[in-house]
Amino acid sequence: MSFGIFGVFISVAIVSSGCYWFFPKIGFGDLDAVDYLALGTIFSSTDTVCTLQVISQDETPRLYSLVFGEGVVNDATSVVLFNAIKNLDVSQLKGGVALKVISDFLYLFFTSTVLGVTIGLSTAYALKALYFGRHSTDREVALMALMAYLSYMLAEFVDLSGIMTVFFCGIVMSHYAWHNVTESSRIATRHIFATLSFIAETFIFLYVGMDALDIDKWKTSETSFKTSLVIFGIIISLVLLGRAAFVFPLSIMSNYMSRSSERTPITFKHQVVIWWAGLMRGAVSIALAYNQFTFSGVTLDPVHATIITSTIIIVFFTTLVFGFLTRPLISAMLPRHRPSTTPGAGAGGGINSPKDDLILPFLSPEDQASGSGSGFLQAKRSISMLLERPVHTVHIYWRKFDDKFMRPIFGGPMDHDRANYS
Repeated sequence: MSFGIFGVFISVAIVSSGCYWFFPKIGFGDLDAVDYLALGTIFSSTDTVCTLQVISQDETPRLYSLVFGEGVVNDATSVVLFNAIKNLDVSQLKGGVALKVISDFLYLFFTSTVLGVTIGLSTAYALKALYFGRHSTDREVALMALMAYLSYMLAEFVDLSGIMTVFFCGIVMSHYAWHNVTESSRIATRHIFATLSFIAETFIFLYVGMDALDIDKWKTSETSFKTSLVIFGIIISLVLLGRAAFVFPLSIMSNYMSRSSERTPITFKHQVVIWWAGLMRGAVSIALAYNQFTFSGVTLDPVHATIITSTIIIVFFTTLVFGFLTRPLISAMLPRHRPSTTPGAGAGGGINSPKDDLILPFLSPEDQASGSGSGFLQAKRSISMLLERPVHTVHIYWRKFDDKFMRPIFGGPMDHDRANYS
């Protein structure tokens, strides 16, 4: 989560500042402040699809989860931040522009999240409590698909972030609604959405490839080959620097905060692979570039045409070169090894077993047995846990709240189901 949110802000600041500093020095200008900030968001969005295609979840599960978690949040954060930047008025830019961007971002982020969660919970409740949506695979699948689409369309209609809304709507549906449908509906939705996702990814890559052959954009750009090469080098260097500026410091901070827990730290080799795997740029970068520098996909401005062609080149280069080298890098940095089968490591006996998270007590067994644990002692122990292991403690509080209040209303797996999933 920290990579996907704070990392985007750090990367945008570095890329935008670098472009603002270097572009005029090579004679490439005519861009305003909003354009430079937009360039930061365009080249700070990672290509999750391509990255996850070259990382095996079975071989490197922790690395896969880190890259996947960053990727899904990164795209949503980049789009929300891009929308916040587009709302800026160039004629009224003052010293508080950073606060304006952050406030707009927070507004879009939280309102889109609330809308997505609301629609997701409504879908879960309808599938659990209302008769018309139950016991019919067609109705259950249609209801989930249409409600997810409704969340996106409604967000776009009220000028919120559609991708952020549908992202959180999907999380809530996966957590609650998916467990309220029949087994046949679960199987159907899994295959239907996987197929639709594959088709959408294929169309995206086809579109990027076909758009690269649009000769008009290349003719409109009046930049010389030497200047175009320098622009390419500047952007690639800033992308490398911007990503390194947050992957390594945030990884060190994460390791420091979790030093007292049993969670495995993010090693330096993992950090290098995460840094490299997130260098690829893809469809989101293309879409944001077209949104900012074209009108309905067409531009007659040579500077804007150069930005579009440079974005296409960056996407092709990072996808082909960085994507091709990702798997060899993983093999060199993280060689495969068989998991050790130590006594007590199976069936929930491991150090990082989810069951250990659930049974960690707020009161000691002696206090629970004797009933002598006062509210003050319990609060003191809980605060100590929160300071020492914040993520772990918040997770436990949420699981308790979820089991007691949320699942009885909106559905979801019960404790015995969780034991089977763990």
